[in-house]
Amino acid sequence: MITAIILFAGFLASCGSAQNAAQKEAAAAKIRQQIQDFNFTFNATYAYPMGYKSIYLSPYYTVKVSQDTVKAYLPYYGRAYVAPMDPSRGGINFTSTKFDYRVKEGKKDGNWQVEIKTKDTDREILLNFDIWDNGSAKLDVTDPNRQPISFQGNISKE
Repeated sequence: MITAIILFAGFLASCGSAQNAAQKEAAAAKIRQQIQDFNFTFNATYAYPMGYKSIYLSPYYTVKVSQDTVKAYLPYYGRAYVAPMDPSRGGINFTSTKFDYRVKEGKKDGNWQVEIKTKDTDREILLNFDIWDNGSAKLDVTDPNRQPISFQGNISKE
């Protein structure tokens, strides 16, 4: 009787892990499709300014990518080489409709690298995403007027 209970419990555990593996694969396929379709949203959770400690962010900082628009709303911490004349233009806040979008597979399985280079902002801003199957992502922002900054976050599974 005890052996039957142990076998039944093992069977239930294996069914649960098979379902989780299928769910993980479905989520990974959705992330892959979003990247290929130029349709994803990066939600930043941490900022990593150059030479400073990491900073936890509120849930409102995003980069939304679609086929015709890139909209960034991120904070900036670090050294600016050129300050904006308008203080409300601080942070990394822009909307671009002319940009280069390049996707390539990362160095490891289940990893993609997405590079976006703006063409219609007052300066060329480079966004380098490192995106994983599970939706976690890292973003490196290079702006000629500021020190580089990195963000950690995730891709929305919309």
